[in-house]
Order: sequence, then structure tokens, then C-alpha cells
Amino acid sequence: MALLLYRLGKFSARRHWWVISAWALIVVLVGGSALLFHGQTSNSFKIPGTETQQVADKLKADLPQSSGGSGSVVFASAGGTPFTQAQKDAISVALKKAATVQDIRGVTDPFSTQATLDGAAGQIADGEAKLTDAQAKLDAGKPQLDAAAAQLTSSAQNLDAGQRQLDQQKAAAAASGSASTAAQQSQLAAAQARINLGRQQLAAGQASYDQNKKTYDDGVAEVARQRATLDLGKQQATASQAIRFVSANGQAAIAQIQFTGSIDGVSPEVRTQLQAAVQQAAASGVRVYPSKEITQDVSEIFGTAEVIGIAVAAAVLILMLGTMVAAGLPLIMAIIGVAVGVGGGFALSGVVEMSSISPILALMLGLAVGIDYSLFIVNRHRQQLLTGMALEESVAKATGTSGNAVLFAGLTVVIALSALTVSGLPFLGVMGVAAAATVAVAVIVALTLTPALLGLIGTKLISKRAWAKATAQHGRHVAADDATADTAKSGKGWGGFVTRHPVLTLVTAVVALGIVALPAAGLRLALPDGGSEPVDSSAYQAYQLTGKNFGEGVNGPIIVVGSLPAGLNATDAQALELKVADELRSVPNVVAAVPAALSENRRTAVFQIVPTEGPASASTVQVVADLRAKGAQISKDTGVTIGLTGQTAANVDVSNKLGDALPLYLVVVVGLSLVLLLLVFRSILVPILATAGFLLSLAAAFGGVVAVYQWGWLSAIFDVPNPGAVLSFLPIILIGVLFGLAMDYQVFIVSGMREAYVHGQSAKQAVRTGFSHAARVVVAAAIIMTSVFAGFIFSHLTMVRPLGFAMAFGVLLDAFVVRMTIIPAAMHLLDKSAWWIPRWLDRILPDVDVEGAKLEKSTVRTDGTHPGDAADGAAEGAPGELVDTTS
Repeated sequence: MALLLYRLGKFSARRHWWVISAWALIVVLVGGSALLFHGQTSNSFKIPGTETQQVADKLKADLPQSSGGSGSVVFASAGGTPFTQAQKDAISVALKKAATVQDIRGVTDPFSTQATLDGAAGQIADGEAKLTDAQAKLDAGKPQLDAAAAQLTSSAQNLDAGQRQLDQQKAAAAASGSASTAAQQSQLAAAQARINLGRQQLAAGQASYDQNKKTYDDGVAEVARQRATLDLGKQQATASQAIRFVSANGQAAIAQIQFTGSIDGVSPEVRTQLQAAVQQAAASGVRVYPSKEITQDVSEIFGTAEVIGIAVAAAVLILMLGTMVAAGLPLIMAIIGVAVGVGGGFALSGVVEMSSISPILALMLGLAVGIDYSLFIVNRHRQQLLTGMALEESVAKATGTSGNAVLFAGLTVVIALSALTVSGLPFLGVMGVAAAATVAVAVIVALTLTPALLGLIGTKLISKRAWAKATAQHGRHVAADDATADTAKSGKGWGGFVTRHPVLTLVTAVVALGIVALPAAGLRLALPDGGSEPVDSSAYQAYQLTGKNFGEGVNGPIIVVGSLPAGLNATDAQALELKVADELRSVPNVVAAVPAALSENRRTAVFQIVPTEGPASASTVQVVADLRAKGAQISKDTGVTIGLTGQTAANVDVSNKLGDALPLYLVVVVGLSLVLLLLVFRSILVPILATAGFLLSLAAAFGGVVAVYQWGWLSAIFDVPNPGAVLSFLPIILIGVLFGLAMDYQVFIVSGMREAYVHGQSAKQAVRTGFSHAARVVVAAAIIMTSVFAGFIFSHLTMVRPLGFAMAFGVLLDAFVVRMTIIPAAMHLLDKSAWWIPRWLDRILPDVDVEGAKLEKSTVRTDGTHPGDAADGAAEGAPGELVDTTS
């Protein structure tokens, strides 16, 4: 591979205009594609197949008017006084204007809604009074009705008795025959007429009674119906009593904004128009604060803080390389790599759903590794030029040696990031692949465009002062003296100190990292909410005012969707809804459970659950779990099956899924680390040391993140106004990124040690020599990478901030504590054992020649000497044997 890269470097240097033109064409094509075909990124972190997503899909199908995204706008009066009527009117007018904005499905006026809620109590009281009055009238009429019934019964009995007596008399008269007189017959007929008249009167009385009884029964039924309706109203009021739209002191109001589609699909133009509409209320002296869902704009991925980070990197490059030309070259390479890598990602964002963090992660890594990879090649080329090597040969040699290390270092980063696809989370897989592609582009740029520009620039890379100094040194020294001086120099500085006191430095470094890692035991994961936004932002103010005036849980309601039995009428469906709401409200830390919507076929019901605390709190995470556990009991009691959806539940699911994927991914990365390093260094212990060091720096990085962003240590310095749970996908991304970068430094430092070892130095001296040769460039590279990442600590996108801190802190610890302290100390103690490998394994492993030993043998310098001769300080010899350079 080293020889192939050597030839690639020579071709690029010799045909530099071809290579430069090709890259210029690529940049134009990618840039044009990004402008023409780019889509919209979002902060949506969906996981297909989860309950949250399945319920969301069901809601969209059954009740589309309730499936769109939503946000809120908080209005606050100035001076701590209640809203005036003029201010209320101004807010209502502004909200009516907001309702006309494209993609807005509905707007809730807080004052009319609150008036309805407040009026419900009065309506219930009036209804109760009317029912009481109606019941009293019914109760008053009941004795009269009972008396009438009794009188009718008595009359009927009397008539029946009279009829029986008359019938007996008629029978007696009939038995006497002719003896019956006309007078007797007339008396009997008159008696029968009186009885018949009595029966007619009884029938009329009975009809009157039946009518009165029906009126009474109808009254009783109506009172019962109204009582049932009133009871449902009372239940509804009880369910809603914890929800307010205007604060109790009248100084704050919250309006709900519902969109036609998902919140992440809302365009920046619609967000701007919506904010402009609601801000019209500010003219009345009202403070207007749209929530995070409305104000978030992820269309910009670069801000002022990131520019400062790059400026620091540029300063380091100038100090190290000595000229603006040399310093600017790695920066230009990084920018071109980022332009192609991130631009390509944007070009595909129209067909691939991409989260807002994807291009930002690609940007962070592309800048950092792009600068570092080019720096390694430029620095090697610069040193070779100063020793008198010819230009083209030097470019080719630097590409074949340092470029080889760059290739394998980049490969580790690419593989680690691509391995994010094993998490099973689509958004994370896209994020990893996008970043991996950008790193791959950075590697290709470093291996092709960097040599081309080095060939074009020529000796302008080096300052006149450096040339003069190098010329003077060539005149005073011979190669053997240089080798002796190099050996003496390697025993000085930090490398010399570490190898003179290996036990002390090793123990101190490990203990220090262990202490820093302690907070990691309390790591808690969640996705960010409005409380993590900058203090002066509208999103943060809305979050705080909502929590203060309406309860923290209003910032993160949970949506429960219930499937009701078929065949219910409206009243039965409402009663069943309220029964389910009562059961949901019985879950601990649930403040309110309100029926929010019901489908036309009364089969799907939506409930809004308000927890006690905010969406990222531990108690709300538990509420989500308890609600799901409650589902079985609700189904048993009511026949209603429930499922959870909404942003809060989705965030909990994402965090849990990421936490579950973390161990598997860590195993994959650790296994990958061992295999790759085994190939590169042909050693058993070096990969184990490198992986153990990576785990130490990773744990310490987690500890730092927890201390700052979860516990709030140094929060004023890092602008963390509301410490809380750590960004849920930070750990898995940090593992992939830090692994790749850690292996970068491992390759650059340890490959120098192995190079010195295979060229004949003793194992312990090789540690010093390799460290001495690599230390300066690795320190510069680590500072550059830390600076680039640190620039994102104060990014305008708060989601990126903890990620920038974790990467900057992790790289800082891994480079300076692990790679430049623990590794040299441990390898010095291990001596030759560090390079031990079983013979059978050595035979079957492919020789990747990362240190370029074969290249040294196969190329000839322009001065006629072969690389590896005394001019290089040590001739090729048996490992562990120093070659006499004085003969």
C-alpha cells in the first residue's frame, strides 16, 4: 500500500493541474447538486416499528386532524400586572392573523378557551340548581299523584262493590219473575246508570292520572338524563381542572398552534411568518415568546463560535509550519473535503430523511480530520525538503509514508462511523454514513489534492529563515552525528520524562482518568427540550414561563390514543372516555388526563396527559413506563386498548433504544479496534493497550459531560443554564468518533515507534525515538482537532453543544493523557514484549506496512543513498539490535 500511495503522490505532484482541475470540477458538481436537489433536515428522531410510531400512524389514519405537529406561544404582561382588555384584544387579533398562515391547521385563543373552562363551573352550578328545583317540584307533586292513585283505586273498589250488590239485586228480581214490579225495575236501572256514570268518571280520572303520571315519569327521566349529563360535565371539569390557558394571576397566557403536518416538516418561511404574526401583539406592551418547536431553524449549520475554533486551528498551523502558505494548505484541504462531503449529503437530503445533526457531525469531523490528515503529509514533506530531498520525491515519499498512516487512520474512523448502522436506528445510521463519507473524502483529498498543491507550491512552503537554518546544519553535521543527536534529543522533553518514570506517570494518568470518569456512573439520557436552549432565546423563555405559570409538565404533554369498542352512542363514548381518563389520572406523577378528541365513528379517542415535571425529567420517563403498564388494567376494566405517542413518548423511546444499542456498538468497536491494530502493528499487546486507553478516555469524556451538562459544574463557563439529562445519542456517536480519532493518534505515534524498532533500535529506545518524531505534529493535530470541536461548544444549535464538548474533551484526554503518557509509559515497561506476536499469526497476517518500511527499501534518494542507510540514523537490522552508524 505504501508503494501504491508513493506512486499516487508522485503522479499528483507531477500532474498537479490535472488533479486540481478534477477536484475543482467535483466541487462545482457537488455544490450545484446540493443547491438543486437538497431537502430539509429536521430534529425528528423516528424509530420505525416502535409503539410510538405505530400509534402515530394509527392516529394519522383515524383522526388526521389531531395528528399534526404542534407548538405554543407564551404571552406575558410587562410589569407584573394582569393583561388589560386592550392587550387581550391585541393577542386575539395576532392569533387570528397566525391562523391564516400556510400550514397552520388551528390556533387556540387562550382567553376564550379559559373563559369556557371558567364558565364550566358556573354552568355546572346552574345546572345543579335547576336539577334541584326540578327534583323538588317532582317531589312536591308526588304526594298528590299518589293520593289521586289511591282515590282512583278506592273509587274503583266502591264501584265494583256497588256493581256486585246491584247484580245480586238484579238476580233476585229476575228470580221472582212476574212478582217484580215496574218500580223495582226502574230502581235497578237507575242504580246501574249511576254505576255506569261512576265508571265513566273513574275512567276520566284514570286518564287524567295517567297523563299526570306520564308527565311525572318523564320529569324523573329528564332529571336523570340531565343528572347524567351534569355528572359527565363534572368529570370533564375534574379532568381539566389542572389545565389552564391563562395563568391564575392573569399575567401569562399560552396559545396552542397546530400544524397540518409534522413539526419537522414546517419550512423556515412558515416559521418566520408565524412568528411575525404573533409578534404583532408586542405592540400592546405584551412580551411574546414562541416555543422551541416554532423557533427552531436548522437550516444553518455554521456559526460564529465555529469560526473561532477554526481561527485557533489556523494559529496553531502558522506557529508549527512557519508560513501562511503552509498553514493555509491544510485549512484549504479541510474546507474542500467538507464542501464535497457535506455538500454531497445535502444533495441526497431530498431523497433521504436526514436529521439536522447529520451535516453538523460531518462538518465537525470533516474539518478536524481534514486539517490533521493534510497536516501529517505537509509536515513530513516539509521536513524532507529541509533535509535536501528533491521536491517530487519528497511529495511522493510523504504520501507513501505519512499518507499510509493517514489512510489507515481514516479507515478506522470510516469503519467506526459506518458501524453506527448496527444500532438499528435509521437516523443514526444516516448520521454515521454521512460523517463517514465526509471523512473518506477528507482522506482522498489528503492523498491526492494535497500532493498536487505541494507540487505546485514547491519550495514556497518553507520560510527563508528555515531554509537558512537547514543549510547551516547541513554544513556542520554528518549523518552519524545527526543520529546521535536524534537519540540524545529523544531522551528529553515529555517523552523522556515519561520513559524515565514510567510507573509514576502510568499510575498517575490512569488514576486521574478514573477520577474524571466517576460522574459517568450517573449518566442519564434524553433528547433536548426548551430548557436546554440559550437563556436569552425565545424558546428558553417560553419553556420557563410555561413551567412557572402552568406547570412544568405542560412543556412535554404525553399523547395517549385509545381504541374504543364498536357500537357506542355519543353519551356512552363520552362516559367511557372519562372513565379511561380517570384511570390514566391515577398514575403517579400525572397532573391531568383530558379527553382531547374523538373520531367520527367513536372508535378512536385521544387523551392529553400532563405529567408533573418536564419532558426530559426522570419522573416523566417513569410516567411513560407506568402509563404503558396501566394499559392492561384499563383494557380489562373498560375494553379500551391504549398506546402512547407524541414527542415526549417518542423521545423516551429513542433514548431507551439508543441505550440498548450502546453495549452492542461498544463491543463492535472494541473488537474492530483489536483487529485493525493487530494488522497495523503486528503485536498482541499494542492493540490491547490501545483499546484499554480508548476505554479510559471514553469513560473520562462521559464523566466530563455528565459533570457539566447533567450536574451543572462550570455551567456558567459553558453556558448551561438548565442542566439535565445528556443528549441521548451522544454516547454512541462519541464512541464511534473518539475510537476513530484515538486510533489516528495511536497509528501516528506508535507507527513511529515500530518504524524505529524495525530499523534496529532497542524496544525502549524506539519508544523514545518514535515519540520524539511524532510528538510535535500530534500535539499540533490534537490542539487543532480540540479547537475545531470546542468551537461547537457554543454553537447556535444547543443540541450540538454537548457533542462538541464531549469530542473536544475526549480528544484532549486521549491525545495527551492516553497516547502521549499512558501508551509510551506502558510500552517502555513492556520492552520487547510489546511487539510479541505468535509466529503462526505473524505468517498469516497480511503486511499492511503502515510505517513504510518496504517503501524505504524500494526507493532511491536523489543523492544516491538508499533510505534506511546511515543517513537515516539507523540502518535496517534485526529488531532489537542497534546498527553501528560510525563505520
